[in-house]
Amino acid sequence: MILTHGAGGDMNFPHLVSLATCLASHGVLCLRFTCKGLNIAYRTKAFKTVVEYLKLSDDYKLSGVFLAGRSMGSRAAASVIRQLSQHDDDFIQGLVCLSYPLHRPKLQSKLRDEDLLFIRCPVLFVSGSADDMCEKHLLEGVASKMKAPKKIHWIDKANHGMAVKGRTIDDVMEEINAQVFSWLREHVELEHK
Repeated sequence: MILTHGAGGDMNFPHLVSLATCLASHGVLCLRFTCKGLNIAYRTKAFKTVVEYLKLSDDYKLSGVFLAGRSMGSRAAASVIRQLSQHDDDFIQGLVCLSYPLHRPKLQSKLRDEDLLFIRCPVLFVSGSADDMCEKHLLEGVASKMKAPKKIHWIDKANHGMAVKGRTIDDVMEEINAQVFSWLREHVELEHK
């Protein structure tokens, strides 16, 4: 799994470290990377470069990867999948979107769904039910139009940063990690079940 961060973080963002640690403990090779910059085209190009490196690398000999990102990182991952799917390539086996930023806060009329509608590989969305950048009914509407197999897991009362009043971040991350791992198990044969 290739993981990247949102606009304000880096590869050591606690959510990514927690998820990578969880997945690695179950035999999933995880690569986290940092890509600074707020330009989505730049972020997408960097993510695509990482995917292409792993695809061609003699060091890893991978038959496929899952892309994952938090917030802007998930937008970049979706864009990479759309671009590479034009080559009828099955190297990318799925997409995990943590806090997908479907729209800007208070600007629900302009959805960032263009790449999602073209994706054909399985997609998991993990979003907060109180995320001001991904209103529940809007994401469910976009998901209903997607041709890809998809699943949405809502973290009850979580905001865009996955903070939930009355819950520790570790507790929330355990829920997220369990959902991602369970979804991955449905889509790939893992070494250590």
